[in-house]
Formats: sequence, C-alpha cells, structure tokens
Amino acid sequence: MTQSIESIRAMLKTLKLYHTADIMNELFEKARDQSLTYEKFLDEVLREEIKERETRKLGKRLKQAFFPEYKTLADFNLSEQQSLSQLQLNQLKELSWLEQGYNIIFLGPPGVGKSHLSVGIGIEAINNGYKVRFTSMADLIHLLKTQEISNVSRNKVKRIVESDLLIIDDLMFMAMEKHEANLFFQLINKLYGQTSIIITSNKGPEEWGELLGDAAITTAILDRIIHKCEIVNFFNDDSYRIKHRQSIFDGESSKGQIP
Repeated sequence: MTQSIESIRAMLKTLKLYHTADIMNELFEKARDQSLTYEKFLDEVLREEIKERETRKLGKRLKQAFFPEYKTLADFNLSEQQSLSQLQLNQLKELSWLEQGYNIIFLGPPGVGKSHLSVGIGIEAINNGYKVRFTSMADLIHLLKTQEISNVSRNKVKRIVESDLLIIDDLMFMAMEKHEANLFFQLINKLYGQTSIIITSNKGPEEWGELLGDAAITTAILDRIIHKCEIVNFFNDDSYRIKHRQSIFDGESSKGQIP
C-alpha cells in the first residue's frame, strides 16, 4: 500500500500537482471517513488543487504590486474622515469604476489616509483578479529615466503599462525637469484608455503646472487623467497620524492637539 501511495505521489508531481501530492494522505483519509464516491473524491482533489493555485497566484500578484505595506479597506477608519461617506467607500470597493476605465485622485495633506486608501483599493482589485502596480512618483520617474539603459527598469515599466490599475503615490511632491515631465506624459499617454490610475497628491491639479514646468505638457497630462476621473478632497480633514501619534511620555494620551 505504501509503495502504491508513493507511486501515486510521484505521478502527481510529474503532472505538477504538487499541492495534491503533499496532502494526498489527508484526502484519502477524508474519502474513507466520509465514504466518498469516486466522482466526489475526484471533485475534492481538483478543488483543493485549484484553491491552492489561486492562493499562489494571489500571493504572486500581491508581491508584484510592490505595495509599501499591506493595508486593507477593512482597516481604513472611515469615522476619522469627513470627506468620504460609507456609500462612496463601498462604490470604490465594488470596482465598477475600474471596469469603466475611470481614474481616481486623492488630494490632501500628509497623514489623512490617502496612501492607505489607495493600497486598500489596490488589494481589493488584486483579490478580484486585476493586475495592480504601486509606485511613488520619485521611483516612477527613476524607472522612466533609466529604462533605456537598465533591463530591470525596462521590465518594470513594461509591467506598469500592462497593468489594469496603476497607483502613483505622492504625485507632485517634488518639481520635475522638463525631460522628466515629458517622460511622464509619454507614460500617461500609453496608459490612456487602457489602464486606470489612482493618484495621491498634496497639491491640486491647478498647481501641477508650476511643478511640471511646462504648460503644454501639463494640459496634455491633465486632459488624459481628468477626462474620466473622480476627485476626493481630504484637505479639510485632520491628519490621522497626528491625532493618533504615539507618545514618549508614559501615561500621556497620543490623541489631541500638539502642545
């Protein structure tokens, strides 16, 4: 019997059914305990293998997204925000906007949850089978500037172009040179109509021109991003990180105003 099991396990590995090979004994025990028919046993085997493969695919997509941290929408404290309702959050989570090719811009000062929200939406999109890429604006410009001389950068840009959703964090955090702005426009032009974009920024679109340094490029970029776009403004919200900062003083609350 042992030799027969080992033979089956070897054949499963030959067929690249590695997960089934690893849990084969458990599957046999379940079949005996529940008196499964041949059809039901085969159904259980295939379901287990498919479930494991989907789990591996999900893990791979999460890794390739390059999120700075794992923060879900369930972890987002909506009660701390005045600019977003539960209904609006639910609409973002449902991802119908992604199917329709919309972009989203989260505007506001540091600490109000823009990045958390964008990562949470990205994770939700991955869970629903979409390809997602996350990048800071600084890293994105570096990739665009080095793609001609670096295979690593070229491959990363290729994955960005092939993604369903691109998240750009801290857009306009720093001024660009004209060449950098032109490279950014070329990317936006490639993504236009095929990849949705989430942008977080501490400056409104009306201020992007002075940072991009070229009025024509700014207009062209805004035209493509804002054509189908939802803008969520957090400028009237308090910083979550300041309100819930940790204190070095024992017994002192981290909530409240900075002394």
